[in-house]
Amino acid sequence: MTIPDSGSMMDNESLCLPCTPEEEARIVKQLTEKDESCLKEGNFYYVLSTRWFKKWQKYVGEEIGEYEMEDVSIDKQSSTLTKAGERPGPIDNADIVKNEEGRDGGDLQLHRTLTEQVDYVLVPQLVWEKLHGWYKGGPALPRQMISLGIQKTLSVEVYPLALKLMDSRDKSETIIHISKKIRLWDYFNDCKQTVLAKSNQTLEDSNLQMDQSIFLDLQPDGFVSSRSNMDSTGNQLALVSMEPPRSSRTIAGGPSLSNGYGPDYGSSLYQGSTFGSVSTDMEDARDSMRSAPQRDRGLAGLQNLGNTCFMNSALQCLVHTPPFVDYFLQDYSDEINKQNPLGMHGELAVAFGELLRKLWSSGRTAVAPRAFKGKLARFAPQFSGYNQHDSQELLAFLLDGLHEDLNRVKQKPYIETKDYDGRPDEEVASEFWRYHKARNDSIVVDVCQGQYKSTLVCPVCSKISITFDPFMYLSLPLPSTTTRSMTITVFYADGSSLPMPFTVNVSKYGYYKDLFQALGTACCLESDETLIIAEVYEHKIYRYLDNGESLPSIKDDECIVAYRLSKKHAELPMLEICHRYLENVKLGERKRFLTPLVTYLEDAINGTSIDLAVARVLGPLKRKTFSSSNKSEGIKVNGSVLEESTSDCQMDTENGDGFGGKDSEEAELSFRLCLTDDRGMSCKPISKDSVIKPSKIVKVILDWTDKEHESYDASYLKDLPMVHKPGLTVKKTKQESISLFSCLDAFLKEEPLGPEDMWYCPGCKEHRQATKKLDLWKLPDIIVFHLKRFSYSRFLKNKLDTFVNFPIHNLDLSKYVKSKDPSGGSSVYELYAISNHYGGLGGGHYSAYAKLVEEDRWYHFDDAHVTPVSEGDIRTSAAYLLFYQRVNTSKKPMGESSGVHEDF
Repeated sequence: MTIPDSGSMMDNESLCLPCTPEEEARIVKQLTEKDESCLKEGNFYYVLSTRWFKKWQKYVGEEIGEYEMEDVSIDKQSSTLTKAGERPGPIDNADIVKNEEGRDGGDLQLHRTLTEQVDYVLVPQLVWEKLHGWYKGGPALPRQMISLGIQKTLSVEVYPLALKLMDSRDKSETIIHISKKIRLWDYFNDCKQTVLAKSNQTLEDSNLQMDQSIFLDLQPDGFVSSRSNMDSTGNQLALVSMEPPRSSRTIAGGPSLSNGYGPDYGSSLYQGSTFGSVSTDMEDARDSMRSAPQRDRGLAGLQNLGNTCFMNSALQCLVHTPPFVDYFLQDYSDEINKQNPLGMHGELAVAFGELLRKLWSSGRTAVAPRAFKGKLARFAPQFSGYNQHDSQELLAFLLDGLHEDLNRVKQKPYIETKDYDGRPDEEVASEFWRYHKARNDSIVVDVCQGQYKSTLVCPVCSKISITFDPFMYLSLPLPSTTTRSMTITVFYADGSSLPMPFTVNVSKYGYYKDLFQALGTACCLESDETLIIAEVYEHKIYRYLDNGESLPSIKDDECIVAYRLSKKHAELPMLEICHRYLENVKLGERKRFLTPLVTYLEDAINGTSIDLAVARVLGPLKRKTFSSSNKSEGIKVNGSVLEESTSDCQMDTENGDGFGGKDSEEAELSFRLCLTDDRGMSCKPISKDSVIKPSKIVKVILDWTDKEHESYDASYLKDLPMVHKPGLTVKKTKQESISLFSCLDAFLKEEPLGPEDMWYCPGCKEHRQATKKLDLWKLPDIIVFHLKRFSYSRFLKNKLDTFVNFPIHNLDLSKYVKSKDPSGGSSVYELYAISNHYGGLGGGHYSAYAKLVEEDRWYHFDDAHVTPVSEGDIRTSAAYLLFYQRVNTSKKPMGESSGVHEDF
């Protein structure tokens, strides 16, 4: 990779010109927009440490958004972050670089476990040149924009492919990092696979895997590669061109594989997308199966090619699905649909069929699914590379891809569906299913697709819309985790009452409006009142929550407050009040403490109006009596009377620069009010005659002394409760357990649509937040339950380890099926496979349990390792995908319905 010269795009002198923070932010934004307007392959981007980049964002006052961080808690947990407004030091990428060998950024390697937007961000080359010109430092980590897969999806090659070069003469080894378009020898499993030097394949079209070996071989026959590489003796090595061919300038993404079982295996299937040899290969596979020990059929593991356990787990469940075994062990070449624009030209179906046959014919020898992974990466770039993924997402893509590749409908007719119009459900359901089958007809539809009834009701005009839609799996929520308890402290912006905490229950995946409504009900909010909800962090308001806020973004250890005020006052300028005390008398150092207060400003914004607003909001905290020998007409802040008082103490004021006004020996009390900016850096004392620049939010700091603590009870502003404190919950005596039926009940429960899923009501002619109710109508022969253990949001990712008690035998779903058609088949199911996920989000691992029907025994498929397991041990809290087969289903001709085993 040719690394661009730093500063080659601009005048170096202009890079070093001093800029204000605002100018820096403006320049970076303009350069970013310029880059986004001309995204193309070959553009350079630079990797920047999130730690340093967050410092720069704080310095320029940039709101999180232009380069959004996955987890805002980085600010809170890292003590090394700069204070707001402080200029960051030189660029420092040391925390993301694996080694410091060499000065060339192209040779520096990143840690393998880094996540974009969490550990690093990518900035365009022009942005890097500006930042480097302003701050220096480094090291520079340039990466190129490339295209992925057949869809040519643009992506940045953050991780070049790491390979081990082996020289056949002295067995010497060298680790190299190269782009995925370079052609090399394939030396997988210490065995020569394909001589890539003679092919036109790039690495994207090959089967190379992360950390595998490639072979440099001496060619005695004088073989000439596309670029000669001579050793010291003049012998030519078999390392090919280190530059991508002109016809293939894409640079990265996961490898796009062709075949994975040696240079000849399956070549007739993959070369030129010809499928004439499916039946021949099938006969060979069956011969192998006959020669293999009967007890070893279906017991082959899948080698892990680098974080591919998610794929192996889902594949083992599918290849042990009896109808699929029957189907793909037959000659299915006539059903391959190569013209379907929604399919993969039949290549994905062939790759899956080849893999299934190899798994059922290789005894206990583990299979390397390189060819299948290559097809997967080619048609689904999101699964390319070597990152961990979700087995359910892979399953969904694979089932849909197999269906389109095997769709018996070559020309899909256009069908316009009719409205419900009060017709009988049976009539409408049959009509929808007939329309669906007219366009979709495959083994996947025969076996895995059912139908559910979806009812939408408009909350305004009560318009009812009923549709009958197909489903291929059911994603079930875990009901014990659908609600969440949140504790919010409510402050009165008009100073009418003391603050009070309220605990409310809200939808765990709800939005700001849900919290607003629950909190308003709990605190008896009047119709002419409103709430301003904010997060408090380090004794200042970190952010105000808005209508688009999702509740998962609020973590349990955060402190959320609400300020209650009338709606008319909410239209006035707001006054935000923070508190400080003198921590070091000699150095004059002050430190923030207590909870910030929010009130409103009436009339002109000046020193007097601010004094009165402070007096109003502090009123409930004033002690009834406190010791002093002086009498007072009232308590004052910066010269303004706070309120009438019968106390024996007079609070005078002094607007000098000293803390508390006059010398500490004097008996008078005084707050010092200072005006501050949005970042809290400037601090300008406020006098009664000060004129404040109009602003929607005016921020001030209130300095306290010991004497002020005698005047006010600050305990109400201390120890703000967190949203949720685990220590206050009831101790669990055993692991939380829920049933699969309760998950089904939660899935089928009537509930309102979210704000992002508004329904266009044909009656109102407007988008409405309708209520939605799902019912099962038609069950498939194979039903897959997806337990929603993972929750994702902009700021939060979570894994739920709740134990779900699911039946292994006799799962009866009859009470959930609304159709009374007796031809629908039995509603009783048997479990035959499970995809498991162990651990957390970052370092989790997938495996599978699968039942061999012929043996009536369960096995644990953990990548290449296959071991027997007792039926009593397969129910764990790791269960993620549950695969069930209908009981007592008559075996029907292939293509008409699923060919399941009656004795299952």
